[in-house]
Amino acid sequence: MNILLVATAFNSLSQRLYVELSDHGHRVEVVLAAHGPDPIRAAARALQPGLIIAPMLKTALPEDVWREHTCLIVHPGPPGDRGPSALDWAIHEHTPHWGVTVLQAEAAMDAGAIWAAEPFSVPPVGKSDLYRGEFADAAVSAVLAAVQRFTEGAHKPLLQTDASVTVVWRDSFHQELRRIDWYRDDTETVLHKLRAADSQPGVLDELLGREVFLHGGHPEDQLRGRPGELLAKRAGAVCRATRDGAVWIPELRPRKNSGDPAPFRRPATSVLAAFTGCDTLPETRIPFDVPANRRTWSDIRYRQDGDVGFLNFSFPGGAMSTQQCRRLLAAYRFALSRPSRVLVLGGTRDFFSNGIHLNVIEAAPDPGRESWANLNAMDDLVEAILLTSDRLVVAALCGNAAAGGAMLALAADEVWCRTGTVLNPHYRRMGLYGSEYWTYTLPLRIGPEQTERLTNDALPVSAAQAERLGLVDRLVPASPQDFAAETRRLACEIAADPGLRRRLAAKADAHAAKEHTRSIASCRNAELAPMHAIFFDPHAPYHALRSAFVRKAPSVSPFPLAKPVGPEQRLVR
Repeated sequence: MNILLVATAFNSLSQRLYVELSDHGHRVEVVLAAHGPDPIRAAARALQPGLIIAPMLKTALPEDVWREHTCLIVHPGPPGDRGPSALDWAIHEHTPHWGVTVLQAEAAMDAGAIWAAEPFSVPPVGKSDLYRGEFADAAVSAVLAAVQRFTEGAHKPLLQTDASVTVVWRDSFHQELRRIDWYRDDTETVLHKLRAADSQPGVLDELLGREVFLHGGHPEDQLRGRPGELLAKRAGAVCRATRDGAVWIPELRPRKNSGDPAPFRRPATSVLAAFTGCDTLPETRIPFDVPANRRTWSDIRYRQDGDVGFLNFSFPGGAMSTQQCRRLLAAYRFALSRPSRVLVLGGTRDFFSNGIHLNVIEAAPDPGRESWANLNAMDDLVEAILLTSDRLVVAALCGNAAAGGAMLALAADEVWCRTGTVLNPHYRRMGLYGSEYWTYTLPLRIGPEQTERLTNDALPVSAAQAERLGLVDRLVPASPQDFAAETRRLACEIAADPGLRRRLAAKADAHAAKEHTRSIASCRNAELAPMHAIFFDPHAPYHALRSAFVRKAPSVSPFPLAKPVGPEQRLVR
């Protein structure tokens, strides 16, 4: 069936549904609603889709469109739930289970007939992590069920006037409900409020006399101070005292009217750098192999289970700044000093990596120079992985990976993906040629022809499709909560396999060949030349695209979402 996806942005859920529906044989087109209703009307007229699905909309569909076509809305709440802040309320009310509903568009918000619904558990994680994890899994199941029912034609959607549906209207979740009282709220309450707003919109607060939004929250088990007081800094985050403990806050966002020229999320210490008092905060360091029983924040941790080492890293939004890349390289070298036969890289859930940190770059005094430094730091990390010869390196992707982050994964000997993972192994839509040794790893895995198609089409790839292409070696059918345990089990099995010794010997022999090192070095040099030209050309599209992306401004990209146009493959741009 022809399906048109309508979304305010081609975000993680929109991409997930795009690849899942495509994998099920549907011809899926995408139109972005950021420029108003006219592109939606034009797309509906041109494509005459059998079904329109809206996975993420901040504005209503045009009435003439939903009256003429069957339009299904993905609502992040159980049947009968209505309102614009469903996930916020679910986390706020400490509900252990929530749901997603696929309902038909009509005039009243969220009041349409129900085509499908799916429950999901709500673990104690941030809202954005939940959205990309348990919620996205449930949304895919519900949408696929709704599409099948629509295709078969016999299903009658459930009206919300039915006695089995309890309608509950929930207003927008305003900042008044999020506000933290540092003298009254205990640590768990503070963490709960921070997690319910971790990505958007953040929690409005005051630090060092300036109004900022707080993003993300993690407990601290040792540092103490006066409630609300800043106690320390670590790897870009700041630690703030609560009435009975302390929390780490990784990122801040200045208010738009604060006078800050970069009013978007970035590492907390970066935002506070110009504020009086930030420089006096002590830097508290912890080892990479900090004991597992410590309740403290670190974006990089190493642990070992027998012959298997686990280098876990988790950066907000999957972005990796120059400093984060350098610290992860130091941690990788530390991991290599430990006696393991298998080394597993990746976070325990959510993003693997999305490459260079565009927010930090955009806020830098010289974005071109910072882009160059960030890229070379990523290349150094990828090179270290490519040149590792004495153990099997596994990239374990519980969540999505894109651009340089996808190439970081491909540097490993094996790539394991949770079945809900989405890959974007390309750079084109940000106006970049790309680096991180993609010209070495991609052709080696999938051949030059598929490499050219993937990088030119610049479309997301499902984990299942990636396995078919050869980008991924193993699919892990686990929930986000179970992925780490299943990865650990699989890695320990490989470490115990007698055949691993022969495999490592063959790997060492291959790495000993001079051609191996020479080809890797030549790829890096060939990639860096066009990237240098782009970074230091103020008129290159990359700079405008980066700024629009970071500032969440609609942009008309010279590199639009595109795929080959044929009789059954038209795309609305």
